[in-house]
Amino acid sequence: MKPSTGHCIFCDLIRGAAEVSICYEDATAIAFLDIQPVNPGHVLVVPREHYEVLQDIPGDVGAHLYQAAVKLIPVVQTAAGATDMNIVVNSGAAAGQNVMHYHIHLIPRKAGDGFDVPLPFPGSPMPHRQQLDAMAARIGGMLRDPLRSGGKKNG
Repeated sequence: MKPSTGHCIFCDLIRGAAEVSICYEDATAIAFLDIQPVNPGHVLVVPREHYEVLQDIPGDVGAHLYQAAVKLIPVVQTAAGATDMNIVVNSGAAAGQNVMHYHIHLIPRKAGDGFDVPLPFPGSPMPHRQQLDAMAARIGGMLRDPLRSGGKKNG
């Protein structure tokens, strides 16, 4: 785990130091309603321990958070009267993460609700197959490199 870069509002919520609307909790995870929801029923699934980004999460904690999300999804959909769900993780500031405590967004969706996560991104040009193959080979090679740890350079 990386050291925290400062005050964390989610840690405050987990410790009971601020108001929060909890819908699920166990020894590892807590889930609560987002205070600025995309749609009613927008839930955040959060580890109790402070980890800033996805890369910091131990595998067992990540798996547990995913299992908690899967358990919550059908219940949240029913409670919100939603037919579908976006599961969103913004990992790092450049990816849109604004609270630096890892969390999973569960966003209930209905047709015509106005929210959109456009993929493929309309501004993205389609790369040539050679570019895709080169990047795949680079990633695969980095995964097999015994001097690398977790995709990051040692040292």
